[in-house]
Amino acid sequence: MANLSVITPIEYLKGVGPQKADVLKKELQIFTIGDLLSHYPFRYIDRTQFHKIRQLHPDMIGAQILGRLISIQEIGEKRARRLVGQFRDDTGGIELVWFQSITWLKKSLKVGSAYIIYGKPSEFNGQISITHPEMELFHPQEKKIGNLTMQPVYSSTEKLKKFNLDTRGIQRLQQVALETIFNTLQEPLPPYLLEKHQLMDYAKAMLSIHFPQNTPDLNAAVRRLKFEELFFIQLRLLRNKQLNTQKYKGHRFDKVGDKFNTFFNERLPFPLTNAQKRVVKEIRQDTNTGAQMNRLVQGDVGSGKTVVALMSMLIAIDNGYQACMMAPTEILAQQHFAGIRALLGDELCTVKLLTGSTPIRERRLIHQQLEEGTLDILIGTHALIEDKVKFKNIGFVVIDEQHRFGVEQRAKLWRKNIVPPHMLVMTATPIPRTLAMTMYGDLDISVIDELPAGRKPIKTVHFYENQRLRVFGFMREEIAKGRQIYVVYPLIKESEKMDLLYLEAGLENLQREFPLPQYKISIVHGKMPVKDKDFEMQRFVKGETQIMVATTVIEVGVNVPNASVMIIENAERFGLSQLHQLRGRVGRGAEQSFCILLTTHKLSKEGKTRLETMVRTSDGFEIAEVDLQLRGPGDISGTQQSGVLEMKIANLASDQAILMEARQSVIEIFKEDPSLSSKKNTLLAHYLNQRSPGISWDKIS
Repeated sequence: MANLSVITPIEYLKGVGPQKADVLKKELQIFTIGDLLSHYPFRYIDRTQFHKIRQLHPDMIGAQILGRLISIQEIGEKRARRLVGQFRDDTGGIELVWFQSITWLKKSLKVGSAYIIYGKPSEFNGQISITHPEMELFHPQEKKIGNLTMQPVYSSTEKLKKFNLDTRGIQRLQQVALETIFNTLQEPLPPYLLEKHQLMDYAKAMLSIHFPQNTPDLNAAVRRLKFEELFFIQLRLLRNKQLNTQKYKGHRFDKVGDKFNTFFNERLPFPLTNAQKRVVKEIRQDTNTGAQMNRLVQGDVGSGKTVVALMSMLIAIDNGYQACMMAPTEILAQQHFAGIRALLGDELCTVKLLTGSTPIRERRLIHQQLEEGTLDILIGTHALIEDKVKFKNIGFVVIDEQHRFGVEQRAKLWRKNIVPPHMLVMTATPIPRTLAMTMYGDLDISVIDELPAGRKPIKTVHFYENQRLRVFGFMREEIAKGRQIYVVYPLIKESEKMDLLYLEAGLENLQREFPLPQYKISIVHGKMPVKDKDFEMQRFVKGETQIMVATTVIEVGVNVPNASVMIIENAERFGLSQLHQLRGRVGRGAEQSFCILLTTHKLSKEGKTRLETMVRTSDGFEIAEVDLQLRGPGDISGTQQSGVLEMKIANLASDQAILMEARQSVIEIFKEDPSLSSKKNTLLAHYLNQRSPGISWDKIS
């Protein structure tokens, strides 16, 4: 039964009304009383303990002190007018400063009396002071000493503050909401789970998260609400995975035939790594079960995912099915097409490329061959999901850099056959384990964690911009050896807000240092017409230019084995995963490769951490873990679009243990009661029925 009180529209809460409701909806996406209760405090002012004056330092968020007001004095005139009080305890003294309400304060403050004060300590000329402290007379005869609570602090905005919805205003609304519906709050977790995991009950957790009496209560409420959030995410994901194997039948690939064997024995240009062999074996097993495969393959740049995908497509072709591969950009699609054609030769399979640039005559031929079944592998961009593209018998779909496609786009491919094709999704962005379990908890995950033999690790160094001449000298040395160089910029044109060495100015600088005819430079950025971009790319690929000046358009999908140096300008402006992807553009050949990170001297703490991580390691999974710690899950791999990660309180970077506990609990529940039909799981079955009407496209990740 739905908890009707929490779905009551927010405008009907006492003290809200239409205007405040409108701003709450726009600013905080609070539409119901339940949404308000899920707007949790982001920190607490701890009024449960007292500090001594000698313990105060300016890094403290706030401090509560019991002491005596020794004196007050008005200083200065007009705008410089202020009231200064001397406040002492048995360990020392501080200044209290007020710039407002001076006349009223002079009348109301009692010199010589004991006060409990609260405020943020700051330091000026070596003296600790507190500006505009909260003041409360101390009455030793009262049992309750001061405001001994953990006071919640809520995120607000300037628009909300205009409606008196600052942190105190929101706190008042939370109090009214809890007083209104506390007795009707229903427990969403079964009693046996509360007992097994020693969880606080839901109503008490809601009260304690907003108005904690003490630190242990607050910690218990936070743990309970984090567990619940992660538990229900895992329940949805693992139910989808269960449905996938039970409900969605898949094509059975029961043989490995001539095409696969010919390719493996005669065309494969290098031996597979053990990691590649393991993943091919997992895919072979999946596609022979009779259930639809949904597998994510993650592996670092250059780990050989494309060969694994090609061998999987050949298994489909050997079993009488067609295969396709969808890439997010035309450049990447063309590269896959060229690479796969080169690996297969002309005799083994028919392979075609379909993008937005494909001429109409060629497009019609592709459509015809697809429907006749004479085209084995189609590689392309979003053009593959157009309604006009019809396969005779699609059995295997590969999606590269899958996070760049929306759920519905992926679903269109899934619907191109009556029996859904097997889905292999690939990413070159290594994903931390916790994030993978939450984003892709309904998928089977394979990891290619080995680089092909003979690859030398890329040497990464960090230089400041005043070392640029040294970098130019190194570039000349590498070009003299016959190598090629990428120089990547974060912007195309100058930004008024960011003082960056932008691409156009950088190009002029490079043209002076590397003049024609001895040196030739390509330039590529996202604003260029596709034809111009392809022309410049091809010049670099063919070795006609030695330097490629680019924006992050080359982050994915350019493979030039002869390019041995990646220079990233203003590297502090890039995220860790972007830096790692860009570095992966070099190191494709047998020669030693280098990545040079150029920055200003002004680096934030986060910026320093990113650069130190890049210099220290080339392990994509380690880098992804640091990235998760720095940025949180929402920005990594485009996960905001998934809908799965709209978490109110859990944090994947810091709550790994709770996630593991929640996931294991769900696994055990489904193992014991796969259909959730037992009486003790009624609440869980009800939750899934509410949240999952009809088909869930979440499964197609």
